[in-house]
Amino acid sequence: MKVKSVVPGVCALGLLLAAGCTPTGGTARPAPVTEPRLFLELPDTCPTPDGMTMDREGNIILACPNYGDMSNPAVFMKIDKSNRASLYAVCPILEKTGRACPMGVDMAPDGDIYVADNQGWPGKPEGQNEGRILKLKVANGKVEACEVVAHGMSHPNAVKYHRGKIYVTQSLMPKIKSEQLVSGVYRFDETDRNVKVNNDESDKNLLVTFKTLNMDCQYGLDGMCFDSKGNMYVGNFGDGTLHKVVFDAEGNVASNELFAKSPYMRTTDGICMDAEENIYVADFSENAVCKVTPDGKVIVLARSPDCDGSDGGLDQPGEPIVRGKELIVSNFDMVTGPDKVNTKHDKPYTMSVIALD
Repeated sequence: MKVKSVVPGVCALGLLLAAGCTPTGGTARPAPVTEPRLFLELPDTCPTPDGMTMDREGNIILACPNYGDMSNPAVFMKIDKSNRASLYAVCPILEKTGRACPMGVDMAPDGDIYVADNQGWPGKPEGQNEGRILKLKVANGKVEACEVVAHGMSHPNAVKYHRGKIYVTQSLMPKIKSEQLVSGVYRFDETDRNVKVNNDESDKNLLVTFKTLNMDCQYGLDGMCFDSKGNMYVGNFGDGTLHKVVFDAEGNVASNELFAKSPYMRTTDGICMDAEENIYVADFSENAVCKVTPDGKVIVLARSPDCDGSDGGLDQPGEPIVRGKELIVSNFDMVTGPDKVNTKHDKPYTMSVIALD
């Protein structure tokens, strides 16, 4: 069963990069619960850190699409338990564009890594509808081969491996015409290879679609996670909302409901869940991280003014990940606009950490 919805062809990345989203007006913001600290400074070869996953030893694998300086190749960094960063792998490029753009990344139980290669994000014509879902074959802690699960995607963003399936959010689907932008979730079998995506409702792998109602920020689904019961949670970036999708016994969508919304949570970029099923949200536009409790209550966990991140401040947080009693956050630090707290892309390139105790 598919939940149908549609998106305007006029929607483009330029709306997000140039116009941004209109800020919420007049609502007093609550004080944050805690203050972030500096987790680490990344090397100059990692100007725009984004998605993260964790291996069985507790090492973080960080995707760096490096949109901030595309003279650098897109890479994955390994951050060990002593918080030391080193090069893990260079992301395999797409021959047509000459580069890779890894955003979402997730490690399967067997140690292989799935990647959302968002070729469309830089806004260059040759990258439009060229996004890929990659499977990186890992052996002895090293990437040994790359296989293409799907290709031709307009704007793949988050990727999650769950019970033998690969789930991907697609933030922009401009082939579907509507007054509001439409985005969606795709689902592939882990055995799928070279699936051609059409980016419209003809795609059999298109699981569910959403509209972004906020006309001042036409950017759709972004982060994604699953709870212990197999329910899927996705964030609609422009609306600043979280949605809960429940499946029936056959894996079809049984329900799709609004789970959390607050005037204090303006955008929902990357999300993750802890063992108690609290969801942590990177509020990209607000320089904040929110905690959403299992009953849908939104708490502003941390928030920073415009900064360069050198003191640990949130510098346009892109994605959080839980490790032990800490929440580690990548700082994307690139997009500006009238609503964005962030005003420029600058050094140092940082990650923040928030204590969860």
